[in-house]
Amino acid sequence: MDRDELLAVFDRRMRRDVQSDGPGARVERAAGVVRQVGGPDAWNGVLWSDLDENTADAAIAAEVRRFTDAGREFEWKLYAHDRPGDLAERLREAGFTPEPEEAVMVAEIGDVSAAVELPEGIHLRPVTDAAGAELMSEVHRAAFGTDRPEIARRFLAQLAEAPETVAATVAMAGDVPVSAARMEISPGTGFAGLWGGGTVPGWRGRGLYRALVAHRARIAAERGCRYLQVDASDESRPILHRLGFVPLTTTTPYVYRPL
Repeated sequence: MDRDELLAVFDRRMRRDVQSDGPGARVERAAGVVRQVGGPDAWNGVLWSDLDENTADAAIAAEVRRFTDAGREFEWKLYAHDRPGDLAERLREAGFTPEPEEAVMVAEIGDVSAAVELPEGIHLRPVTDAAGAELMSEVHRAAFGTDRPEIARRFLAQLAEAPETVAATVAMAGDVPVSAARMEISPGTGFAGLWGGGTVPGWRGRGLYRALVAHRARIAAERGCRYLQVDASDESRPILHRLGFVPLTTTTPYVYRPL
């Protein structure tokens, strides 16, 4: 499958026809927009749109009203190939704030090594309970400098309701968490999304990110997935490229925070 065909498959399965990504969330389709809505711990936002110069502004205004009325901050997940071509400018004019651009990178699971090579003294701990989720959050705080407790809460809810759709792992140096990553599977799509891969500063450059990609690739293959997908930062792109991932497009989160 060439890049354009794969991008079309990704758009259709993971955006236009997507299912909700967890308990308490639902996907709605209306007026050229596909959105996910849910409670305070859910991801709220626009996943896909089919707009043009004549319909974009009205659709943006409708989404702002809809989420503002619900008291929700939300994200318009804009992709480089979305239309109209000035959709990013229209979102900024409507009060959205762009976050850093990421590369959408995809690999066929068979092209990614599932050999997990860990540094000496490191073992992997699957996240199966609240204690494991806290270890995952501890790594997130140290690696990214932000506190996102809703991620752990959402993961635990998914694990309880649909355990076959999620997995998370913490790399431990003895009793100390030093790296962590999670995976979400969208049933029926063939895709497994790799999320939250991060390593604490003192342990970077030792192959932990690569090992956790391989570990999740093995799990995804066991669960019948064909593709791995990552929204990759500048730091992770070169590693993923060496592991067999190819860039499809870029995505930029545009965030709207009600006043």
